[in-house]
Amino acid sequence: MRVSHRLVLVAFFTVLITGGWLIWEIDTVDHPAASPIDKAQEDLSRIEYPSQKGMRWHPRFIRPHETLESLYGKDWIWVARFNRVDRRHVYPGMTIKEPERMEDIRGYTPLPKELPEAKAHRKYILLDLTEQWIGAYERGVLKFSMPAATGKAGTETPVGTFRISARHQTHTSSLYKINGEEGDQYPMDYALRFHIDEKNVGYYIHARDLPGRPASHGCVGLYDEEMQERTFGTPEEPVLVDSRKMYEWAAPDSEYGDDYGDFEEIDNGPTLEVRGSLPVYR
Repeated sequence: MRVSHRLVLVAFFTVLITGGWLIWEIDTVDHPAASPIDKAQEDLSRIEYPSQKGMRWHPRFIRPHETLESLYGKDWIWVARFNRVDRRHVYPGMTIKEPERMEDIRGYTPLPKELPEAKAHRKYILLDLTEQWIGAYERGVLKFSMPAATGKAGTETPVGTFRISARHQTHTSSLYKINGEEGDQYPMDYALRFHIDEKNVGYYIHARDLPGRPASHGCVGLYDEEMQERTFGTPEEPVLVDSRKMYEWAAPDSEYGDDYGDFEEIDNGPTLEVRGSLPVYR
């Protein structure tokens, strides 16, 4: 074999090996992207919610430059709630559930309008893990409800009956940071504590990202685009602030005094019932 041929072959295999390494490296560090491990991250249509079995929808692949707003106009809010996902987590390459008729999902909630066991309670919170949804009841009647991101497999949100025992409007995580060891503590705005485990770890309902699947270490996350804009710079115009709505309903100043943003234990907070199990991935 001539020397020139050998040089060509060496160059070819060098490019091949280097290119393969670069592809592997990008695949392992680039985020967000489709994940073969967590199928929900690449395709939210694989998550089964009992309330959606009788509803007509189809998978919608998100293409470059497409957003919930560009696809659905003012109805983007209902599509986001239907998928239990926030705008920051809708990106090209993923798949969401697209309803065939928007009128079917306007006002969508998987929770019952009336809850008999809550009739004896002035305020009662129901969290359905299977539906990834939480609702506020007054004397057994549903006042409002919203999607939630609960604990993922291995760090599930505890099941049972609890009571809201503390509020902290400006809470931050003592365990987790935004960007690894060097980042700031993860914000948990509008935090409502409902449980302390045997390791003295507190469980809260609070503001967080909603990626369309169970994702937390046990806490219950609700929409808060104001927190996301402050922390991540997106969305530019925050709209969804469910965490504040739940906070102000469950622990209002009218009942517990002026809230200055400090941690505060409260008495006779609303009862929280956590039921069900994590949703099934197809």
